[in-house]
Amino acid sequence: MKPAARNCLCAAISLLPSVILAQPSAPRPVTIDDYFQFREVHDPQLGPDAKWLAYAVTSASLKDDTSKQRIWMVQINAAGMPLADPIALTSEDASSTHPRWSPDGKFMAFLSGRNDGKTQIWLLNRLGGEAEKLTDSAQDVDDFFWSPDGRRLALLLRDPSAEELEDAKEKDKEKDDGDSGKGKKKKADRPWVIDRLQFKEDIHGYLDRRRMHIYVFDLSSKSLTQITGGDFDDSEPAWSPDGKFIAFSSNRSAPDPDANYNVDIWVASADSTDKGAHLTKISSSLGEDHAPTWSPDGKFIAFTTQLDPKLFQYATKHLAIAPASGGDVKVLTASFDRMVTFPHFSPDGNSIYFIADDDGAQNLCRISTSGGEVTRPIGGRLMVNDYSLAKSGEIAAQISKLDRPNEIYFLPASAAAPATPSDPVRITHVNDGILAKLRLPTVEYVHFKSKDGTQVSGYLYKPLDFVPGKRVPTLLRPHGGPVWAWYAEFNFDEQLFAANGYAVLLPNPRGSSGYGEKYCKAIFADWGNKDFQDDMAFVDYAVEQGIADPDKLGVGGWSYGGISTDFIVGQTQRFKAAISGAGEALNVSNYGHDQYQRDYETELGRPWENQALWDKLSPFYKVKNITTPALFMGGEADSNVPIVGGEQLYQALKSLGRTTELIVYPGEFHEFTTPSHIEDRLRRYLAWYGHYVKGEAVPATPPLEPAKPAKSAS
Repeated sequence: MKPAARNCLCAAISLLPSVILAQPSAPRPVTIDDYFQFREVHDPQLGPDAKWLAYAVTSASLKDDTSKQRIWMVQINAAGMPLADPIALTSEDASSTHPRWSPDGKFMAFLSGRNDGKTQIWLLNRLGGEAEKLTDSAQDVDDFFWSPDGRRLALLLRDPSAEELEDAKEKDKEKDDGDSGKGKKKKADRPWVIDRLQFKEDIHGYLDRRRMHIYVFDLSSKSLTQITGGDFDDSEPAWSPDGKFIAFSSNRSAPDPDANYNVDIWVASADSTDKGAHLTKISSSLGEDHAPTWSPDGKFIAFTTQLDPKLFQYATKHLAIAPASGGDVKVLTASFDRMVTFPHFSPDGNSIYFIADDDGAQNLCRISTSGGEVTRPIGGRLMVNDYSLAKSGEIAAQISKLDRPNEIYFLPASAAAPATPSDPVRITHVNDGILAKLRLPTVEYVHFKSKDGTQVSGYLYKPLDFVPGKRVPTLLRPHGGPVWAWYAEFNFDEQLFAANGYAVLLPNPRGSSGYGEKYCKAIFADWGNKDFQDDMAFVDYAVEQGIADPDKLGVGGWSYGGISTDFIVGQTQRFKAAISGAGEALNVSNYGHDQYQRDYETELGRPWENQALWDKLSPFYKVKNITTPALFMGGEADSNVPIVGGEQLYQALKSLGRTTELIVYPGEFHEFTTPSHIEDRLRRYLAWYGHYVKGEAVPATPPLEPAKPAKSAS
């Protein structure tokens, strides 16, 4: 409250002694509307001197039915405390993403598709002013990376389509002729011509021979030089400290990269004009090697590696190091046996930071370049999603906790050292306002035994106003993946369920990451068996603890969580309601229809050669056992787990006269992005469970909301 307003209020009180000051409203339960009040804070970027922090904030608007991103900046002191209020560097008119400081800290480059154009790189002076458009490629810029001297950028560009090249020529002609181009008839889309083994991918849809390659953009001349090429996709470029070389990851195996997982680390000259004809191969694993990062002296490259290609996603991602000129690869985290991501060398080059997936959490870890003990500069029951490391050793990390969505935290250089870890300081407070209005449930990380004695862990949400000894309606929520986990982070859906009187069970059954490779691969070619036993063990635990009402159980999940739901209701009638999002049914119908042909053949074999196993792992063949009222959902454009699985189970249950419903969301991929669709899905969750689990009189199917106006591209 401003001082002037406070003075007026005091005067009014002196004239009216009977006036009672309004007290702040008491915290209330979470509602669906609150989803759109939260902001997603992400992509922390510390300036080179650690005095400035940039980050992105995503907000979803039901009114406009769009989500947009803005880039913010704040000045901080040596302890990470803000010296002033954050400053918005970009406007709300168009989304801007991927902020990256120039090496001298004077400029901020970012990606934006302003004026309904292609996504390009823009440059903004830290002191203010208008952003300058740097690139003008026919296709979108997917990513970019500053060279150490700040004179060049490494770009990731997909080969342009014929349509993109034609559009670029027409725009150039319109500029020359002074023609706005309005009123021109839109050309019909060309057919897809497909000849690849891997021909489909969610969001991208059908894949042709256009590949992702690395280019170098010179800021002074505005020239663009392609340095890699061929019938391969290149990604994750990283400049050497002297700016002479670029390391990157790519599957360049023969005869067909689509047929295996052999992604390697390569090095190209940053001045190359031969499009990758002369490369140095760094890694040797037949599995996936990713995320190259250079040592400060340029002598070594660290990266993540999977040692057993036959296990693909089930194999642990280790941290490895190799000479930058090629040579023996040393795996540093073999005994650690946890998934490793985002490696970065410490400024002195003696150790490497990385994020580790461990025991239902993600910590920022550190290990010596010679191997040995893993320490945790940021540890505990929390979720480190991303981090930025300054040249002087300070760290800015994107962290979510069970009671707080992602915010940006700061760790001084002294605290980042292994011997002196400490709690990071929170810099941003983007969601403080909405959190102050809400009551959040108690969340516990619990352990229990499965049918065969295996110890399993998971998160237990107790409903608001939970009274010990009084059993409550309970929802089992299997996670996606299957190689993934429930983590110590803020989960809105589970908060909403707890606010509506449910206990919520989030199990990490066998197949989950964070518990070692043996635990992870336990469900290899055996879905819906050991993970089913582990999921049921959590339900048994909640009943034994006097929490779950065994007569009021619901189940539901998304992706592999939907697949698990399909398996569960085909093997037990314990649940009063089920919601399966993006699940599978008749697995063979997904072969050649989704994006996983390579995974299927690696894990299950070809369907015509191993039909018995394919049928065994298809929830569809247990459909006659399903008596649980089942709601199926999915995105109409999902190529990850297509809606066909939900359609098949819905059709079969409808044919059997069972209680079922199918909801298909137009234009949505595997992960939903349209706010009105997200809101609709949440309303249907509560209505279906409320009717069939709680026995409420409200309809299981809520009425359709009025359609939102079509959103324009931005």
